[in-house]
Amino acid sequence: MAHQVRAVVAREKGAPVTLETINVPDPGPGEALVKVEACGVCHTDLHYRDGGISDDFPFLLGHEAAGIVEAVGEGVTDVVPGDFVILNWRAVCGQCRACLRGRPWYCFNTHNAKQKMTLLDGTELSPALGIGAFAEKTLVAAGQCTKVDPAASAAVAGLLGCGVMAGIGAAINTGGVGRGDSVAVIGCGGVGDAAIAGSRLAGAAKIIAVDIDQRKLETARKLGATHTVNSQETDPVEVIRRLTGGFGADVVIEAVGRPETYRQAFYARDLAGTVVLVGVPTPDMTLELPLLDVFGRGGALKSSWYGDCLPSRDFPMLIDLYLQGRLDLDAFVSETIALDEVEKAFKRMHHGEVLRSVVVL
Repeated sequence: MAHQVRAVVAREKGAPVTLETINVPDPGPGEALVKVEACGVCHTDLHYRDGGISDDFPFLLGHEAAGIVEAVGEGVTDVVPGDFVILNWRAVCGQCRACLRGRPWYCFNTHNAKQKMTLLDGTELSPALGIGAFAEKTLVAAGQCTKVDPAASAAVAGLLGCGVMAGIGAAINTGGVGRGDSVAVIGCGGVGDAAIAGSRLAGAAKIIAVDIDQRKLETARKLGATHTVNSQETDPVEVIRRLTGGFGADVVIEAVGRPETYRQAFYARDLAGTVVLVGVPTPDMTLELPLLDVFGRGGALKSSWYGDCLPSRDFPMLIDLYLQGRLDLDAFVSETIALDEVEKAFKRMHHGEVLRSVVVL
């Protein structure tokens, strides 16, 4: 039996999203039907709407979500109806070469629901990141559901489903930030601020936030930055070096995804330091660096995809830290909105007016 629910759909490239009624099927083998309670408005959804990821329109947007499992299909044992879960887009397979080598966070064969959600006329929808959670209910692979403590509100828990996890993971999992380290974060949007919060959790001694927006730098301080640099007013590489005794930071996290900010990150790190790229570039961008500098500076140049997270390991841990008062997830929620306000939220996000708008159903 199909469930008819309200959902936010992007029908064509660049056009405003629409609130429509869609069909969501009952879960088949290995699938779960989730009643969505909250879903963050992420830049990735805007990229889908604007055709920056693929042209598989129409898209069912939304992916940064938490909710309650309503039903499960045959063979599902990890979650049961009534479980409070965060949705993830890295449902590891357990069988690929990465999983079999004990590195499931690199899984090369992550999976989604096999059945398709559709418009009322039968047109198949492409769910954003295999989730599609700007909807009253959504159908996902059961492995995309990570059970966490229901004491956390859905509005904050769902943020771990994408941006906040990407930033925290870039610092802790990919960058390996440790006690006493110096860290610089270039770009203080949601992901960059999460990297700052993650560096603070890991015990970094010095956390330098870099952005061109003074409002964002003020928020970065609240989340753990010890120093801020407005790169419109001064050279961030020079300031980062000065603040680290002339050496550069142990870990530099680039959360913008542009060649010019990546070069800043590269030259702002200490010798044998680590650069982590977590900002998402566009397909047309290229990077040019002197190969001798790449060789001579040593260290590591890494990319962080979803913060190299393992949802089953990381989501419950971070929710526990939140409930203990050690991770301020509430600080990431700028506003809560209704399902029909997503297009307005895109505009506010584009203009840097919010850290995260969260749809609460």
